Amino acid sequence: MDADMQDPPSLLPEMLGILEQGEYDSVATRRVTRKGEPPIRSWFARMFYKIINKISDSDVVDGARDFRLMKAEMKDAIVSMCEYNRFSKGIFGWIGFRTKWLEYENVERVAGETKWNFWKLFKYALDGIINFSEAPMSIASGFGIFCTFVSFVMMLFFFIRKLVWGDPVAGWPSLVCIILFISGLQFLCIGIMGKYIAKTYMETKGRPHYIISDTNKDDVNKIN
Repeated sequence: MDADMQDPPSLLPEMLGILEQGEYDSVATRRVTRKGEPPIRSWFARMFYKIINKISDSDVVDGARDFRLMKAEMKDAIVSMCEYNRFSKGIFGWIGFRTKWLEYENVERVAGETKWNFWKLFKYALDGIINFSEAPMSIASGFGIFCTFVSFVMMLFFFIRKLVWGDPVAGWPSLVCIILFISGLQFLCIGIMGKYIAKTYMETKGRPHYIISDTNKDDVNKIN
């Protein structure tokens, strides 16, 4: 939890009570309002949550805070993620586990000023997308395919126009088509290479294939 009192300590007894009931592995908090934030910043934050949930496998809840309680099993799963560039909200959602969300309205910090300016938040959002999604590489490949297709259509159009009406401005249409065609191939190749690099990048993170929450392995060993 943050030390500036934006994470209400008054929620701790309720969070602990829910966790002790045993139904959930984690109790997390999320803000339902962004009172006190600049409107443009709030809009970008909402857009980020929408985008990352559409293009990644991780469940990142809008307004989620790092203020949470969790069982030892969930803590061990987070620690097992040995990657250096860590996007905590994405990791919390990626590992799974049963999470109870407590909602609260945003409160002003008691002391100090935020260290998160727009540029730092933008880089943090970009890290989150890169860490949990290969969509940017897919976009590059798709854009390359689109440019290549458009170049073929343009070539066909100018060829037919040349045969039927002649070409009043000779030279530039073919040049544009060639440039567009080569650019499309470049984007396509970059996207394909990016896919391989993304796979290597994900492998170097060393994330486990699955995470075991409960096991009776010790009981079975005792019986044997």
